[in-house]
Amino acid sequence: MSTQQDNNFQAIISHAKEYGFVFQSSEIYDGLSAVYDYGPNGSELKKNIRDYWWKSMTQLHENIVGIDAAIFMHPTTWKASGHVDNFSDPMIDNKDSKKRYRVDHLIEGFADELETKGEEQKAREILQHMDALLAKDDYAGLKKLIEDNKIKCAVSGTCNWTDIRQFNLMFDTKLGSVTDEADTIYLRPETAQGIFVNFLNVQKTARMKIPFGIAQTGKAFRNEIVARQFIFRMREFEQMEMQFFVRPGTEGDWYKYWKEARLQWHLSLGIDPSKYRYHDHIKLAHYAKEACDIEFEFPIGFKEVEGIHSRSDFDLTQHQVYSKKKMQYFDADIDEATGKPYGNYIPYVVETSIGLDRMFLLILSNAYHEETINKEDGTTDSRVVLHIPEKIAPNKLAILPLTKKDGLPEIARELMNECKPYFKCFYEEKDAIGKRYRRQDAIGTPFCVTIDHQTKEDNTVTIRYRDSMLQERILLSKVKDLVLEAVM
Repeated sequence: MSTQQDNNFQAIISHAKEYGFVFQSSEIYDGLSAVYDYGPNGSELKKNIRDYWWKSMTQLHENIVGIDAAIFMHPTTWKASGHVDNFSDPMIDNKDSKKRYRVDHLIEGFADELETKGEEQKAREILQHMDALLAKDDYAGLKKLIEDNKIKCAVSGTCNWTDIRQFNLMFDTKLGSVTDEADTIYLRPETAQGIFVNFLNVQKTARMKIPFGIAQTGKAFRNEIVARQFIFRMREFEQMEMQFFVRPGTEGDWYKYWKEARLQWHLSLGIDPSKYRYHDHIKLAHYAKEACDIEFEFPIGFKEVEGIHSRSDFDLTQHQVYSKKKMQYFDADIDEATGKPYGNYIPYVVETSIGLDRMFLLILSNAYHEETINKEDGTTDSRVVLHIPEKIAPNKLAILPLTKKDGLPEIARELMNECKPYFKCFYEEKDAIGKRYRRQDAIGTPFCVTIDHQTKEDNTVTIRYRDSMLQERILLSKVKDLVLEAVM
């Protein structure tokens, strides 16, 4: 990562704290590593992203329904899913600094350094070699790759490495009143399994026919040894997942459909398509037939924000084996090849899984701009603005009476009461109007309305547009509809 990229990322992190988006968890006790709290503006933005995803899945698709499964699940769930035996990352320690690294992150960091030096071809070759070694679980080969390229520890500056070994990422705890007699259970490392164990409950009660999907949002927990890069990689995070159940043999077509549909969802927020790319997996998970990531160009480089996976019938089959409960679906549709109903089968699954916290960081990264403004008198000014898409901005409208007297606050309050049932508004009387505009720019409010003395004469107000900073007079009665049209 270049110095300029790093400075930009640090500016975004500082801005997120200063304007009430993200705080370090337990900050008064010096914080808890890789755990964060969302402030007033952050919690609104996060909720709006979640709601926008939820609407796109469960409201705009007639064949997708939602659930909210518990975080605690029967421990056998994670044995069946493979997490107890397989949910681990290859780690390596530097013997001098005692610092532990995830192997792929260590090598990717070195490749980033090569790119900044203009050695893009060598960086690509190293990453391709790493992917091939990871696909074979060739840990000796990975260590040789690190040693041959003299990849150093950032702390000690040495290449004195341990052997590579696996580290399980699940948090465990005890369920029961007496510790010695309590059962070990896990904090869920993903939300998908809550969908799979409820497959038949949902299918029967919602009267769903294949193909159909089940969506869920919620917290997940992973004991990341190398948690870094602000909220990009955390130990407690939120996922938005949808499992789409299909007839065996059709999963390839549905995989292509959801791969394209999910990218279009991102682009529907008005983000530059050139900032996105697909990354097809070379190493597939033990259950996967096909898999790809949707990557976004963060200030820290192209990174995964969403995954689309063709999971075959692995999950439902595993839960059928371990629970000894049938997970089959009876398909009454006629198979044209045989002229008979498709009958009983275990559906295949295509998954879309997006990290809500990563999507939050994506929106902040894409929205943050430091701008120089050329004024009419020939001087310049500057502003920091968040160009957050109107439909997910924390506040949609700021209502600003020019003064605290002459009946202007009363008119402003009437407008506030008219608009707030429909969208989030912000009211402020303090400071010069220019300062108030700048504060609203900094939190991404798309519209500001100023109530002034002319309002009392002709019922017009000045509306200011965040992105262009243009101002125009419109009727007070038109404000609500103008904002509604933009945010719907």
